[in-house]
Amino acid sequence: MKERPSFPAKLNTGKHAATPKKLSTNVAAGFGLDSSTVRARMVQKLAQQGIEDARVLEAMGRIERHRFVDSALANQAYEDTSLPIGLGQTISKPNVVARMMTLLRQAPSIKNHSLGRVMEIGTGCGYQAALLSLLAQEVYSIERLRGLYNKARENLRPMRLPNVHVIFGDGMLGYPQGAPYSAIIAAAGGESIPQAWIDQLEIGGRIVAPMQDAVGKQALLVVDKTAQGLKQMLLEPVLFVPLKSGVA
Repeated sequence: MKERPSFPAKLNTGKHAATPKKLSTNVAAGFGLDSSTVRARMVQKLAQQGIEDARVLEAMGRIERHRFVDSALANQAYEDTSLPIGLGQTISKPNVVARMMTLLRQAPSIKNHSLGRVMEIGTGCGYQAALLSLLAQEVYSIERLRGLYNKARENLRPMRLPNVHVIFGDGMLGYPQGAPYSAIIAAAGGESIPQAWIDQLEIGGRIVAPMQDAVGKQALLVVDKTAQGLKQMLLEPVLFVPLKSGVA
């Protein structure tokens, strides 16, 4: 029997919007992983790699990635590499995370690149949800693995992000209670975009997700939902964990 998705776990109470100025990320001046300097170096590398969105770069510089990985791997947190987070899952490379968020914000129908409600498929350790909290009005993040759901909530709780809602459930079904969404982003790749995501996306909204191409390899797929139908763009190759249904 499949377990029904739980109601969203709000990480804090308050107004449904958070701004960068109100976010507390405990950035310390100085040295070590808590230093803003080490994140600034990562942001500089991202800019050199072609990430030009100032809001995305600002978010990447504010959120402390080392707090979302195991302590044994913390010294690799600001390298451009994916890292294991348990249960066969990974935290994506900073470049890929920044690229996907940039693509979300480039949707032609999104006024001033300002995201409204965003649905994230695959919370993982919670890192991308924290980043999205700086770019979107509301973030609904769904995780199908109970162990990671608990880990993400633990990681995010000290940050007090009132606009982030973590949900335990089947991401392939989306989360209709929060729909319609202006954007959907996925951290797992399947053979096609689930119909539930398309149904829950508003007209003018955009999906960015890894999907299999014609030869069975993964590539970034961008889907725009217009009044005339769907427009799709297949972009560069990527490598994500597989998209699965159900909960565990």
